[in-house]
Amino acid sequence: MKKKIIGLLVFMVFMACKEEQTGLTMATASTIPINEADTKDSIIVKAAHVVPTPNQYEALKDEFIAFIHFGPNTFTRMEWGNGMEDPAIFDLQNLDTEQWCRAMKEAGMKKVILTVKHHDGFVLWQSRYTQHGIMSTPFKDGKGDILRELSDSCEKYGLKLGVYLSPADLYQIENPEGLYGNLSEYTERTIPRPVEGRPFENKTTFKFKVDDYNEYFLNQLFELLTEYGPVHEVWFDGAHPKRKGGQTYNYLAWKELINELAPKAVVFGKQDIRWGGNEAGRTRDTEWNVIPYVDDPAKLNRFADLTNPSLGQREELYEGKFLHYQPAETNTSIREGWFYRDDVFQTVRSTDDVFDIYERSVGGNSTFLLNIPPNREGKFSSRDVEVLKEVGERIDATYGRNLLAGADGPTNALDEDTLSYELLDGDSKEIIITTPELVTLNRLVLQEAITTHSERVEKHAIDAWVDDAWKEIVTSTNIGYKRILRFPEVTTTKIRIRVLQSRMAPALSNVAAHYYESRPPQLSIIRNVDGEVTIQPKKEAFAWHSWKPDADNISKNLNGDFSIRYTTDGSEPNKNSTLFDGPFKINSGEVKAIAIRENELGSVAAATFGIVKKGWKVIATDSNAAKSEVGFAIDANTDTYWSSGPKGRPHFVSVDLGKAYNIKGFAYTPQTENASGMIEKGIIKTSSNGTSWKTVETFEFGNLINDPTARTHNFKNTITARFVRIEAVVIAGGGNTATIAELDFFEE
Repeated sequence: MKKKIIGLLVFMVFMACKEEQTGLTMATASTIPINEADTKDSIIVKAAHVVPTPNQYEALKDEFIAFIHFGPNTFTRMEWGNGMEDPAIFDLQNLDTEQWCRAMKEAGMKKVILTVKHHDGFVLWQSRYTQHGIMSTPFKDGKGDILRELSDSCEKYGLKLGVYLSPADLYQIENPEGLYGNLSEYTERTIPRPVEGRPFENKTTFKFKVDDYNEYFLNQLFELLTEYGPVHEVWFDGAHPKRKGGQTYNYLAWKELINELAPKAVVFGKQDIRWGGNEAGRTRDTEWNVIPYVDDPAKLNRFADLTNPSLGQREELYEGKFLHYQPAETNTSIREGWFYRDDVFQTVRSTDDVFDIYERSVGGNSTFLLNIPPNREGKFSSRDVEVLKEVGERIDATYGRNLLAGADGPTNALDEDTLSYELLDGDSKEIIITTPELVTLNRLVLQEAITTHSERVEKHAIDAWVDDAWKEIVTSTNIGYKRILRFPEVTTTKIRIRVLQSRMAPALSNVAAHYYESRPPQLSIIRNVDGEVTIQPKKEAFAWHSWKPDADNISKNLNGDFSIRYTTDGSEPNKNSTLFDGPFKINSGEVKAIAIRENELGSVAAATFGIVKKGWKVIATDSNAAKSEVGFAIDANTDTYWSSGPKGRPHFVSVDLGKAYNIKGFAYTPQTENASGMIEKGIIKTSSNGTSWKTVETFEFGNLINDPTARTHNFKNTITARFVRIEAVVIAGGGNTATIAELDFFEE
């Protein structure tokens, strides 16, 4: 054993010296095994040689890509269907995929992934293997093909195409003739299975030993990957609303088919691309793409979600048996929820929000996947299109011009060629860049030569030459494919990049400086229990720190004073609207506000307030919490929350509103301290005396754990009530307690 270790150390030293002298490295690969003889040092050497596959690198270069969630849920206004919807409910009359692609192109997106089959099993293309889909709808008399039209539009606008094919399939589960979990035998099947009258132009065939559902899935994959042009990403969702019959997935068969039919595609949720760990646009401060696995990823049939905040850091690498390159996608939706519901109650992210996530995700060594759900007219809604256009303009205005063009410094780091690089193999591991004249910057972009030298930088600092001395302006951790550093503006002629810690000698492939024109801040509109409204700069809640909103406040990078103007009549605020100079009272309704600086208007913030909570009382719960905590569900403070007892069923909260109101709906805000207790399904009850209750209707909120934001439920008919009860029927994730950060009721 000693001889093995000594020999390995000698080899490591030899290779390190060889790299420093020639720029060559030991063999690189996207997966490198760890052996029993490896020490911590040799594991880090191996990590420094794990590189992306060509497909993974091309996917990283896409940077900003689109998701399209479209299907029966668009018409039922649900997040998850049940699989038993009549296909005719998908009553699409018009479709404008060219409008989608124009809007995505204007935003700077390079690829779009369409949910060709969500969990409900409804398909958006003319599949040979089911009638549960577009072929059974009124759209174009059953002859429509949404994937075909999108594919044609992508070709016209130069966008790559990807497909989301849900392994979960509620139609195949719930349908008596369904294939999912039908306990069929594993036998050798030929893919694709011939269908009379619909031959395939592609004559490739496969033989796999699979059951009925895996055969069905493979047949549909074959259609998608051979009849709609090149597919660059296949997206497998790990979510699963219901299982049946012990059904398992033969992913290794799926992978073989994908590799053969879509050789340029990456696979999300498997060995190529992983989930970023949430669906709210949060990012880790340090996102490593070289990560440890206990088993060989090339042989895995199932991939677990990787949500550890310290993923890929040294101590985690030591515990692995394989080191694997697997970049993350940061996915979220431009709207509240994945599917379109309406243009009145469904909130839309502001340009500031989307641009901030872009800088943190693309500039944090991941890919930004933004969902834009089409409406029931088959188009992106005008507000979504406006935000996409503004984001594209802001990206171009900020990153379209490199302030280091013409600067003196390492040529290979300044030539904007990401395949050339400057190897920092000296003791100081730093580079200095000098500009011919003063430049003012507040963004610096760094990239490593990951295709040849992996991700190596672990800590780095940036200095600017100010008042005849170096001044440190920002520090950060890893770089990888791309790091966007944000800092208060500085004017200088010299920039110094210092690598403070690395895995062997790092290779910088690109350094670029930019200036972001600061804008008036986003605003937050809050109201206390007495009905007093306060408007202030918004603290962003989209950063990685468990579930807790964190101080990743984009307004901290803004410069200059500003004023705030607001309206309470639903109109858009402008410079002539009411000046906010202190808290004001509003009984109910919508408040809109903007920040203005030097005649520049910021993004419009809006908040709809329900009945003022002064005088409300919680009259009964199933909780055994302290009396002081019972009222946390109605204290107008989302940082506190009520929690039920673990054993009481049903979990409930009964509230006395003080007098009878005509109520049109309510809002439920889940707690965000952790992922427990979120009410997925429930019942609304009312009472005239606070003791005898009648059911008004049921409600359902999807995807709460991954996106724990406030949800609104509008009643089918206005109710008149003083006493209201919320009962929990299903807790997200199968929990046994219910929690409520806040309840709001909206008056007619």
